[in-house]
Amino acid sequence: MLDIIKQPWPWYIAGPLIGLTIPALLLLGNKPLGISSSLRHVCAACMPANIPFFNYEWKKEIWNLFFVVGILVGSLLAMTFLANPHPVDIHPDLVQEMKGYGMTNLNVVIPEEIVNWQSLFTLKGFLMIVFGGFLIGFGTRYAGGCTSGHTIMGLSNLQWPSLIVTISFMIGGIAMANFLLPHILTL
Repeated sequence: MLDIIKQPWPWYIAGPLIGLTIPALLLLGNKPLGISSSLRHVCAACMPANIPFFNYEWKKEIWNLFFVVGILVGSLLAMTFLANPHPVDIHPDLVQEMKGYGMTNLNVVIPEEIVNWQSLFTLKGFLMIVFGGFLIGFGTRYAGGCTSGHTIMGLSNLQWPSLIVTISFMIGGIAMANFLLPHILTL
């Protein structure tokens, strides 16, 4: 039984399980799904109250912090006890393309040739880690939420802004993966 759980779950199992979190959150506590708002709650708990953006009753949203901690603990448990012992199946054409960019260890989720402490202090590492992180944070704040909040929660509630933001996420991801990333990797 444990071997079945350790295999990658197909989309038709994982997708509905993710989708069922929306009615569960709404029915059990009338709470919206969103991860990026938890950073604001942490900052509100740690920052002085004279900053207007962080001056609100963050304790009413403490459930969100428990939710995020639960995601972290659950992922650590899953990585520890349910890790797939087999390498990820990657299409041979993609393997050749990745090798062309200098990535040879494809048995990890994030290639170590790109994301490591040594590359952080290079132009490529700065662009990938620091500037990329800034863009993600800025985009999350500018869009009023992250992919989980808009794409999973917002679309399920038929919110027009979430549809626009989700389309923007997809266009940005496709443009990055197909046009910008190959140029950054060859720096």
